This record gives sequence, C-alpha cells and structure tokens, in this order.
Amino acid sequence: MKAGKAWFGTLGAVTLALVTYACENTGKAKEETREAANATADAAGRAADKAGTAAGEAGDAMHAGKQTFDVKAALTADTTIDASHIDVDTNGDTKTVTLRGTVPTAAQKEAAERVAREKAEGYAVVNNLTVAVK
Repeated sequence: MKAGKAWFGTLGAVTLALVTYACENTGKAKEETREAANATADAAGRAADKAGTAAGEAGDAMHAGKQTFDVKAALTADTTIDASHIDVDTNGDTKTVTLRGTVPTAAQKEAAERVAREKAEGYAVVNNLTVAVK
C-alpha cells in the first residue's frame, strides 16, 4: 500500500508541475497576444492617420481646382474682359490665385483682379497680368 501512496504522490507532483507549466505558458501566450493586438491597433491607427491626411490633401487640391475653374469661368463670362490670354493658377496650400497673361487695357487688368477676388473668397489674388495692346 505504501508503494501505491508513493506512486499517487509522485503522480500528483508531476500533475502539479504540468499544470503550473501550462499556466505559465498560457500567461505568456496571453501577454504575447496583447502585445500583438496593441501593435496591430497602432499600425491601424497610423494607416488611418495617413488615409486622413491623403484625403485632406485631395480635398484641398479639389478645392483649389474648383477655385481655378470658378475664376476662369467668371473671367470668360465677363464681357468687359478679354480673358482669352489669361491663365489662372491656384495654390491650395497658400490659398493664392495667380493671374498670368495679357489683357489689352489697364481697365481689364483691374477688372480681372476684381472678378478673381469676388470668386475666390478666402484666397489672396496675385495679379501678374500685363497690358499688351494688339
């Protein structure tokens, strides 16, 4: 009977050792899983930030393009301005509309700047037009 008790004691000790080892490994696995989840969340956050930045930049570029279109359309629609030789460039980063090219009179140069200011609210207007009599 003593041999049986000793054998059960040994079996109990081995079982306890295995359970302890399993618990330690489970704790380690849980920690590694937490670390992996945190790393994934950080990467997802960085990706979302980049996507947001790209979307913002695309939105700025679209808004600048719209300003260019609106100013050019308004210049063309104004019958007092010969807009056929006027280029309109818009910089969304600096919020600047630049007029380049030629017009036949100083009055048209002034009128073109006025139209650009009216159409491109919130943008500075740089008038680089030159007066060139044909």
